[in-house]
Amino acid sequence: MLWGSSPAAVAARFVSVAQNFLADGPAERADRARRSLLVAVERNEPATLNQVAKATGRGAPAVSRSVDALVRAGLIDRVADSNNRRRLAMRLTEAGRTMLQQPSESGALSHQLERLAPSEVRAVERAVEILERGTP
Repeated sequence: MLWGSSPAAVAARFVSVAQNFLADGPAERADRARRSLLVAVERNEPATLNQVAKATGRGAPAVSRSVDALVRAGLIDRVADSNNRRRLAMRLTEAGRTMLQQPSESGALSHQLERLAPSEVRAVERAVEILERGTP
């Protein structure tokens, strides 16, 4: 236990605080799904459909439809793999990379972070890096 709190207690507090910053309407859910796909592609570049499906925990048909939309939006490029022409490799476009660098539709968390001291922002960033290591 850290500072007297169990991991479960810290998780409960984290979820409680995080819910204050996450809007849960259709637009926000769509934005989170889009970002999840973009992150999966970025982490696996050149990514295959199966890699992205596994990384997001979604089925390949659903991911395929979503990827089609991201290709049409200019956020992902699909090209034939030079080693296997039957395989399509996905990469983020510059617009896709830019989108990942921008705050999500809900700016509440960004606004809250702007109110913190630089050292506190660094501490939050470090916590996010630690949590990201535990994600598939």
